[in-house]
Amino acid sequence: MSSGQYSILEKGAPYSKEYRVYFVGPNGYVSPFHDIPLHADSTQTTFNMVVEVPRWTNAKMEISKDDKLNPIKQDIKKDKLRFVDNCFPHHGYIWNYGALPQTWEDPSFIDPHTEQKGDNDPIDVCEIGYKVHQRGAVVAVKVLGIMALIDEGETDWKIIAIDVTDPLAASLNDIADVEEHMPGFLRATNEWFRIYKIPTGKPENKFAFNGEAKNKEFALNIIKETHEQWKKSLLSQEKNSHINCTNTSVAGSIFQISQDEAKAIVDAEPARASAQAIPVEVDKWNYVKL
Repeated sequence: MSSGQYSILEKGAPYSKEYRVYFVGPNGYVSPFHDIPLHADSTQTTFNMVVEVPRWTNAKMEISKDDKLNPIKQDIKKDKLRFVDNCFPHHGYIWNYGALPQTWEDPSFIDPHTEQKGDNDPIDVCEIGYKVHQRGAVVAVKVLGIMALIDEGETDWKIIAIDVTDPLAASLNDIADVEEHMPGFLRATNEWFRIYKIPTGKPENKFAFNGEAKNKEFALNIIKETHEQWKKSLLSQEKNSHINCTNTSVAGSIFQISQDEAKAIVDAEPARASAQAIPVEVDKWNYVKL
């Protein structure tokens, strides 16, 4: 299914605790976690990315693991909506940030590369093309490499990818090509992940492999592994205590629901409302010393 066949339905007010972004495909409601295919084409060489956070924005939006149909919502910590801090010279997220559907970093799995458990999320993607994609966009991307962030004792893989329609896409085929054509970008990406939590009082984040970005082949193997972890969960005959597996199209899944049931879930949410004001302190510059 092409990426352009998906649309979104927003409920509640953006930048509120009630805000949700539901997804609609050609046959009705879908879960962006479970129903959107991992691969964007029949050759299985490109991947669907679900954009959670457009580049340059600060609101920490993510696919909900807990809600039925897994809408995008804003993360909450200590009863407050989360916005990432601007760590000079980085403003907000420096790429389009999102996830690969039909992948899952199983928290019961100890990764042999990092010796840490999975972070219980679909695998994250940093899309490095020039376009600013909208929240909820489903974008076909080419995978180039991967970084292994160790986030509070969990493996948090970060796929480096580019929109297949980007002018640079033809020239970027592996991680080494990024440094050649976009000098400094991988270094900036490493720095962003190291420092973005420091203004909140957290220590510097650490990486496996001394922060080195691994190549495309390595990345594809990690994607395959996390896809298998996802598949095992969705095809299990038992409820997963870590994620909500509700879906509308996964063959063989006992968690599949009808479109009528899906519509009832979405209809129960508050109507779309005007965005609430973003706190002014979100625009503050933070200066970090490592």
